[in-house]
Parts: sequence; C-alpha cells; structure tokens
Amino acid sequence: MSNSSLEKKVLIPETFSADPSANVFNGKIYIYPSHDRDIVLEHNDNGDEYMMEDYHVYEMADVDTMPRDCGMALHIKDIPWASIQAWAPDCAEKNGTYYFYFPARDKQGMFRLGVATSKNPAGPFKAEPEPIKGSYSIDPCIFPDDDGQYYLTW
Repeated sequence: MSNSSLEKKVLIPETFSADPSANVFNGKIYIYPSHDRDIVLEHNDNGDEYMMEDYHVYEMADVDTMPRDCGMALHIKDIPWASIQAWAPDCAEKNGTYYFYFPARDKQGMFRLGVATSKNPAGPFKAEPEPIKGSYSIDPCIFPDDDGQYYLTW
C-alpha cells in the first residue's frame, strides 16, 4: 500500500493535542492526549514552550466515528503537588476504578508522575495528594499483563 492511498484523518482538530494513549473500555475507544495551549514561548532543551495545563478525554464508539470531547478530566490546579506542564498521560482500569497516570512538574520544577482516579473512563479524575514515590520522568505507560499484574513504565 502506498502512502498516497492511505486516508489521513485529524481526530482532534479543535485543540492542540499530543502524545495520546488510547484504550478500549466498555466497548468504546478512549483517547488520552496532552492538551497544549496556543502560546508562543522560546524553544529550549527543557520543553518550557509546551505549557499543557489540563487533560481532556475523547471517546469514540468505533474507528469510523469521530471522537467526542468528554470535557476536562483533570486540571493542573487540582493536582496538589504540581506546578506546571501536565504532559502525556495513560489510563488503566482495575475493579471498576480508572487509574489515570500523568507527568507534571512538581513545586521544585522536577517532572514527577502522578495518579488520579475515577469511576468513569472519561473522568473527572481526582489526583492523589503526592506524586508516585521515586518517579522522576515523563510519558508513563501502564501495562496490564495477562497474569493480572500491572506494570508502569516511563
């Protein structure tokens, strides 16, 4: 198949969304991207120009349906330990609770990983009061293994 024959779709044209994870929960596809603001800041090696401050979750009934914005699922102001930059998240379900993993800069400017929970895959999510102990990075990925164990990588 040539590139010219591939159909290109912009799934989320109304906002700046990046680094999505996608999961199937309850027979629907849920997309969890970061949500960048339309601002101009000088580029540097710290990524300071990417000023994501909230998360929206998008729901799709199937691959032929455009995503529906389920609204704001979590905002940086509702994360007690975070200061700025809510970057690429992921989500998993266990026993009817949805666990939303995300990176953000803490009050000292270090990227840490946090977790927030909800009974709904679209949120809203409530963040834990502290980041995950020992986590200093970005781009978490939660992997539910066939044996019932969950693995968080970044």
